[in-house]
Amino acid sequence: MTSQDSGRALLRHHGDVDAAPGLADFAVNVRMPAPPTWLRDRLVAAMDHLGSYPAAAADERAREAVASRHGRSADEVLVLNGAAEGFALLPNLHPCLAAVVHPSFTEPEVALRDAGVPVQRVQLWPENGYTLRPDLVPDEADLVVLGNPTNPTSVLHPAEVVASLSRPGRVLVVDEAFADAIPGEPESLAGRADVPGLLVLRSLTKTWGLAGLRAGYLLGAPELLARLALPRPQWPVSSLVLEAVTACCEPSAVTEAEAFAWEAREHTSLAVARLGDLVVVPPDAPFVLLRVPEGERVRQALRDKGIAVRRGDTFPGLTADHLRVAVRAPEEFAVLVDALRVVLEDR
Repeated sequence: MTSQDSGRALLRHHGDVDAAPGLADFAVNVRMPAPPTWLRDRLVAAMDHLGSYPAAAADERAREAVASRHGRSADEVLVLNGAAEGFALLPNLHPCLAAVVHPSFTEPEVALRDAGVPVQRVQLWPENGYTLRPDLVPDEADLVVLGNPTNPTSVLHPAEVVASLSRPGRVLVVDEAFADAIPGEPESLAGRADVPGLLVLRSLTKTWGLAGLRAGYLLGAPELLARLALPRPQWPVSSLVLEAVTACCEPSAVTEAEAFAWEAREHTSLAVARLGDLVVVPPDAPFVLLRVPEGERVRQALRDKGIAVRRGDTFPGLTADHLRVAVRAPEEFAVLVDALRVVLEDR
């Protein structure tokens, strides 16, 4: 394997690889192991219609539900097989230079490089709290991709700073996969139709336990969405995805997600207090970036104790001493904290 292939393989590493059956999973940032009962019932009912092709009317209902949730119009919504599909569609815009802000979710860079798109990394550093610096983004970049809140740093950038990256001839892609895990979504751009070239990606898999279904959507100008969707096949998403998107964007579900977000904030505060100076930067989302001595040994030792955490060295700018841990309920998280304390003392 060449060094280039090895580097690409690292970028394709995700938390589900670190997790395994039988391990206490702190590697994957999915809030619940399965959808709640009301959502499961909606999906089960939708299975009665699987003998028919996904209907245009169902797609329209899903887009209208998303549009109503974010104060947009239905033609500004594209339903996706998870947010990751949105990244896979980006090469269809044929950018000349893509700037990808790191450390962040690596799938956008992989999709762009695989398509032969030149990519320039915009590296953020802990000395500045991994805060976004627009001056580091090259002027000539006609595609800019960043996460907000950012995975794995758990940093939330101010909406106006993010929006300032917009300019004529540039597409600005903001990955808001974890935005609904923050109470009030204060820095979300999902409802902004006034930012030229803006595309906002949203995921439903984290909050609603739908990682195996793949459900998400894009928000943006209709002509931009049309360019992205041009090569998609007929019936690009399933009837179950359309039902999930519709259900999870209805007012009752949005209210429930907000309650989850407040609960997650309380859990995150407790987790940070327990982890002390291992925390790299104060987290905004329900996952925490740690820096521990001998990180690879610590990760393997935790695994030997039945606990999975996400390795950090696959994110550009991080090292083997970085670990990302998902925040769980206090009684669950105590298992990780106790095991981590024992592993560090064994050093």
